[in-house]
Amino acid sequence: MIVDLHMHSTASDGSLGPDVLMQRVKAAGIDLVALTDHDCIDGLEQAAATARELGVRWVSGVEMSAQWFGHTLHILGYGFDPTAPALTDALANVREGRWSRARQIGERLAGKRMPGGFEGAVAVQQAAGGDVSQPPGRPHFAEWMVQAGHVRDHGEAFRKWLGAGKLGDIRQHWPTVVEVVEQLRAAGGMAVIAHPWHYGLTRSKLRALLREFASAGGRGIEVVNGKQPVDQVAYLGKLAVEFGFLASCGSDFHSPDSPWTSLGQMTAMPVDCEPVWENRLFSS
Repeated sequence: MIVDLHMHSTASDGSLGPDVLMQRVKAAGIDLVALTDHDCIDGLEQAAATARELGVRWVSGVEMSAQWFGHTLHILGYGFDPTAPALTDALANVREGRWSRARQIGERLAGKRMPGGFEGAVAVQQAAGGDVSQPPGRPHFAEWMVQAGHVRDHGEAFRKWLGAGKLGDIRQHWPTVVEVVEQLRAAGGMAVIAHPWHYGLTRSKLRALLREFASAGGRGIEVVNGKQPVDQVAYLGKLAVEFGFLASCGSDFHSPDSPWTSLGQMTAMPVDCEPVWENRLFSS
């Protein structure tokens, strides 16, 4: 069975609409899917209808931002009720913060002789069919920078301007990890830490995070994120077993133009891990 539980549509910072994305999911031979847009569930209804029409098993998903001792983390949520006020109210608050962050990124770029960034990022998002009620993300700013001739490609945009610790890396006041876990559980879902290797944590800090996450009611970690190196996947698999976490996997797909992510194509899951999709929330 091919499972892909991490991908993005134009409802956040992906380049494909939810329905088109699900058509590609079907073409890729994926059997079980979750759409996990950033702090947004607006694309779920359309994606779910298309997936079910195509005969693809579906579970509700989202990727929520959280903070932990100065680190910005991402928490994947699965199997929740998309209409639950505990979740919709929390996401509405984060959306307002994302609009503020986007405007700040535009202002900072203007201060570096790159005016019009905010408007340009919004235009890029809308040209791609994005939801006009959603704020543009850093990939939209990167595309605008390429189109405006400020950088050669997206990689340069993130290396010089938008990546971690750079001018466009504006630290928003995200909810805490504990708060996000509580919001997902209140909506009937489960919380899974996305790509734990990406945060640059030492192994001791990662273990401290996992202990707090488990204590808060977190259920799993994303052991496989795209074509991740085998040694990283093996280590995360050991942590999943050690802490009693369910193991998830996903391509983290954003665009067919991204050479490092392809729908349904991931490093193999370690055989001693208990897959998250064996949980009852994935049985519908």
